[in-house]
Formats: sequence, structure tokens, C-alpha cells
Amino acid sequence: MSAVIPIALGQLRRRPAAFAGPAVALFLAVATVTLFGTLFAADVAAPAGVRRADPGPGLRVIAGAFGEIAVLVAFFVVVNALGFAVRQQHRDLALLRTVAATPRQTRRLVRGQVVATTVLAAAPGWAVGAVAARRFLGELKRRGLAAPGVRVPETPVPMLVALAATLAVGLAASAVAARRISRIAPAAALTAGSTEHGRTGVARLLAGAGALTGGALLLRLAATRPPERTDKAGQAALLGALVLLIGVALVGPLAARVLATALGAPVRVPAPGAGWLADANLRGYARRLSSAVVPVALLVGLSGTMTIMTRTAGHAAGATATGATSATDVWLRQAELALLVCFAAVSTVNTLVAVTADRRREFALLRLVGATRVQLLRVLAGEAVLTAAVGVLLGAVVAGAASAAFSTAVTGSAVPSVPVAACGWIVAGAATLTVPCVLATGLRAVRGPAAEPGGGARD
Repeated sequence: MSAVIPIALGQLRRRPAAFAGPAVALFLAVATVTLFGTLFAADVAAPAGVRRADPGPGLRVIAGAFGEIAVLVAFFVVVNALGFAVRQQHRDLALLRTVAATPRQTRRLVRGQVVATTVLAAAPGWAVGAVAARRFLGELKRRGLAAPGVRVPETPVPMLVALAATLAVGLAASAVAARRISRIAPAAALTAGSTEHGRTGVARLLAGAGALTGGALLLRLAATRPPERTDKAGQAALLGALVLLIGVALVGPLAARVLATALGAPVRVPAPGAGWLADANLRGYARRLSSAVVPVALLVGLSGTMTIMTRTAGHAAGATATGATSATDVWLRQAELALLVCFAAVSTVNTLVAVTADRRREFALLRLVGATRVQLLRVLAGEAVLTAAVGVLLGAVVAGAASAAFSTAVTGSAVPSVPVAACGWIVAGAATLTVPCVLATGLRAVRGPAAEPGGGARD
């Protein structure tokens, strides 16, 4: 091969912070697939007599139902992190194009970065996934959901499957993200690295519309499940929420610009100068806003859906005097909720840190024309509040639609039982992650002499 791989490794060494987010996302994906793959392998490897003695629905069923959404969310986080990481490198990739790098070499460079990052994240991901599988299996046994004779098999197959699946998703995501920068002319690529197009592509909008339609169909499927199939209705509703969030991510720039315009007026009232600039920044850089908003919407949408569905199922079980919702059912839902919240929170922090830190040149230029650090932090505070508000609103819409579908299946009414306090904590958690994260990263980005960041690409 040419010198592309050494260049890729050199990028990882010189800019480790830029690849920290994708590395964490890839680590989570490897660990998640290893966890549930190991549980599945334990059920397959168990003797027939042990499986027949299983008092629960079966380890394979639990691993499949529990892991399906978790694995999809992990891959969604990988796609979002890698897509943004590639977009961050547009300027560097464009410079390579201007010195005669071919489109194939550019794509090979991006693939090399993904492969190297995945390999580095694989070993810790395997270790964490294996340990989590043993502990989760032990907890299932203690609660009577798995046979005592089931053991974790000593096989590397789940780990290899985790590496192959994560690598495939990562390569596909990076290929889509690198496609535009590798197809256009070098001079246009260099311009694209420092500007943002105002319109969202037709193909992306069509894909987003397809995802939104698919999510709506899944919610309709959830709503038509019989009351005795609460688990199936819940899985369909949660999967529908995830597909809707994928649709939101695809049409994100357009949706984010519209919502930022609608919510920007209240921010301009208490701080006319900083509020106006914050609103203008978000509306003018809709792709950047979308990158920041989607993880917040993922956090609010999934955690809100799970929380409301659990309360609705509990109320339905109490109203019908049945044991449809046992302590073990609640524990399983809480464990799934904790895992999903972990993924969404990591994605939120990774993206917000990367989005804010990538604006050093912008902050430097503003300081060179007279803006102070305090004024820049005021602008960032306004942007952070608007970002949190847009993300919470989008997530709440998705959670409301999914919960209504689940409630229709379980109670016959589209009005679910909403735990107001728990939902308030979810919103507060999203705001707590968003605003301090943006301000802390912004404070670091505006440190030092104004001319230093503006003049170079120092990280």
C-alpha cells in the first residue's frame, strides 16, 4: 500500500482529542455486541436439559429482546460520532486533495483511521463486554430468569462477531461521510471545509422521510398489539422511537433551523446582543446545530419513552389486577433504560465537546474584531440553551408518539401515564449535560492569545 496508512496513524497520534469521541462510541459498540453475543452463546452452548430447566422465558429470548435496541442504539452512536469526525477533517482532507491526493486515497485514509480506531477500542470493549455478560447472567440467575446450570462459554466467537459488526458499521458510516469530500474538485473541497451549505440534499431528505414513515408504521404496529402482548408492544414502540430519531437525524438540519428560528426570540429578550448572535449562529450553521441536537434528542426520546412505558404498564397491570408487571420485569426495563441512557449521554457529551472545540478559529476571529471572552461565553450560553431546548423538544415529540402507541395497545387509550417528576429529571439531565459541557469546552477554546488559534490549526 501507499503512505496512506502511516498518514492515518499520524493523524491519530497528532490529534487524539479529535478521535476520542469515535473511539468511545466504537468501544461501547464492541462491548455491547460482546455482552449480548456472549449471553446468546451461553444459551446455545447449554445442554438441552439445562435449557428445559430454565424457569424464565429463556436466555436467548431475553438477550434478543434486551439487546436488540441496545445494539441498534450503540451503532447509531457510532454512525453519528464517525460522521461528525469525518466532517471535522474536511479542511485537512481538502488540503490533501489540493496536493494531488486522489479521491480513492482520501477514502482509503478515512478507512484507515476507522480501522485503526476500532482495533484500538476492541480489546477494552471485549474485556468490558465479557465482564458485563458474566455479571448480568449472574443477576438473571439470582432473579430466577436463567437456569443455574447456564455458563458463559469459553469461545472467542462473540468477540469476533462484535469486532466484525462494529467495523462494518464504522466503515459504512465513514464511507457515506467521506463521499462528498472525495467526489468534488480539490478547490471546491477546500472551500467546503470552511463553509456550510444552506440546503439539505434531496437524497438525505428522502431518506429522512422514509425513516420517519418507517417509524410511524412501527408505532402503528405497536398500537395494534393485543393487551396480553405487552412485551411485543413495548419492543415495537421502542424500535419505532429509535427509527423516528434516525429520521430526525437525517432531516436534522432543516428541522433544527425551523425550531431554532421559533425558539430564538425568547433568548434574544434577556440578552439582545449575545442572544441575537447565538440565534443567528444556530440558524446559519444548521448542520452544526443538528450534530449537537441529535444526541440530546436521543437521550430525551429513548429515556422518556422507556420511563413512560414502564409507568403505563404498571398502571395497566394494577387496573386489571394481574401480575403482568412483576419486579423482575421492572428490573429488566430499568437495566435497559440505564444502558440506553449511558449510550445517549456519552454521545451527547462527545458531540457537544467536539462541536464546540472545533470552533477555535471562529472564536479567534471574533476576538480579533473586538469580542471579549465574556461576550463569547454569553453567546455560547445562549446557543447551549437553544440547543438543549431544540433537542428536548424533538425528543419529547418522539417519546410522546411512542408512548401513545404503547398506551393504546396496553390500555386502549392513547393517553399514557406520565411520571411528571421522572420526566422532569430527564429534561434537567439533558440541560445539565448540554449547557455546562458547551461552556466548559468553550472556555477552553477561547483561552490564550486571539491570534494564535486563528492563525493555525492547533488542537
